[in-house]
Amino acid sequence: MTHPQIMRALSGLLLGLFCAILSETVVTNALPRIIGDIGGGQSAYTWVVTSSLLAVTASTPLWGKLADQFSKKVLVQSSLVVFVAGSLIAGLAQNPTTLITARVVQGLGVGGLSALGQIVLAAMISPRERGRYSGYLGATFAVATVGGPLIGGVITDTSWLGWRWCLFVGVPFAVIALVVLQRTLNLPVPRRKATVDWAGAFFVTAAVCALLIWVTFAGDRYAWLSWQTCALVGASAVLTLVFLFVETKAAEPVVPLRLFRNRTVALASGASLFVGVALFAGTVFFSQYFQLARGATPTMSGLMTIPFIAGLFVSSTVSGRFISRTGRWKAWLVTGGVLLTAGVSLLGALRYDTPYAYVAGGMALMGLGVGTTLQNLVLCTQNQVSADDLGAASSTVAFFRSLGGAVGVSVLGSVLTTRIGDHAAGTIGRLGPQDRAAAAKASGGGELPDPAALPHAVRDWLEGAYGHGIGDVFLYVAPIALLALLVTLFIKEVPLRSSGGPERPADEPTP
Repeated sequence: MTHPQIMRALSGLLLGLFCAILSETVVTNALPRIIGDIGGGQSAYTWVVTSSLLAVTASTPLWGKLADQFSKKVLVQSSLVVFVAGSLIAGLAQNPTTLITARVVQGLGVGGLSALGQIVLAAMISPRERGRYSGYLGATFAVATVGGPLIGGVITDTSWLGWRWCLFVGVPFAVIALVVLQRTLNLPVPRRKATVDWAGAFFVTAAVCALLIWVTFAGDRYAWLSWQTCALVGASAVLTLVFLFVETKAAEPVVPLRLFRNRTVALASGASLFVGVALFAGTVFFSQYFQLARGATPTMSGLMTIPFIAGLFVSSTVSGRFISRTGRWKAWLVTGGVLLTAGVSLLGALRYDTPYAYVAGGMALMGLGVGTTLQNLVLCTQNQVSADDLGAASSTVAFFRSLGGAVGVSVLGSVLTTRIGDHAAGTIGRLGPQDRAAAAKASGGGELPDPAALPHAVRDWLEGAYGHGIGDVFLYVAPIALLALLVTLFIKEVPLRSSGGPERPADEPTP
């Protein structure tokens, strides 16, 4: 495809990816109001987030494998249709059960678009040129991921719109993307026997669900060391073993285990797992930090995360262009790991009164690190596999990124609750007797407090606890970012090929 043809096709793909990722983050600042309006409690609050993450993570490998067997164009359009259906149902929901179900449907569509974005790109462009265009995917992912809370805050704070438009906002973009893709995206359909490994898809979904349900409620509904933990972790382990056995027997496995014999695929998947923890930690906890530790409005909270968006946008586009020129990518991965570790470590010192310039610097470094690693981990993987495994390999790396994010956010959320409680309990003695009752109510009950409704002294006390607790969360993320850096050091650099993936024969030996 020529550059103009690629850009026209890419416009529809980027639009679809933007609306899908946006749907995951746009509700962040609106959730307290959403749950209050439809009559839900803390359990519903948790499940509105978790249900979508479950669907995205569990469905990613299946979408990737289907892309190796069916028309990629039809699959992308199907993902958009599923996403639109879920969005419409969610926006019209009148009770928590309907909303949670709709978020599952949304998550299935988002999982498809997340997995298929890189796969479609690889079908159009050779690995050598792919870095340049992968930068556009990374930039879109960055803007949608971190810009979502800003858009959601503006919509929620605008009286004539309301929170339902946070769920509707992606629908017109998805419809336009469907039309554009129909007119501009023309890819060859794989000429292979269409067999789907439904058993493998079921067991990997069940294993991931058991794991994510455990980390979502551990430390809240039950202790980390409890019979519930033993049951859910044991179930996840058994289901994983069954999945691995099924994959060894399947004619067309969802995740071909032979891919992990390739060191690059195995290491890139591991690094993607750790980067996913850092990425999603930033997108979730930045919003809480600015609103609950610094008293910002939802709109201001979104604006204050711009350094992270800018860093991610610049690094993903710049690194992509340089990689396309030189065919070399490892230096960018290593540099990204260093920047990510440095940024997260700086954010570990956060407090409620930390100067914003310091916070912005840490966010910018973190964004630069994520931007130079996220897309390039997929790129180096695609460069090492045959055309027949392109979809499975790409979605495997994306699966581990989503899994890292889902598990990381759940575990770190539990850590945050514990640390906030510890800091609050250690400083409550500074309050007068008349303020302690309000303080106990604000820090208990499992719901997010409204700082504006609290007495001044209690508000300062609570902001201090949140600021310290969120800083501690980033201290926990720092060694995980360091692990991502160490893993990338062991990935062997193979210069990017100038031939396209689809023309590469399946029996060509892997470099």
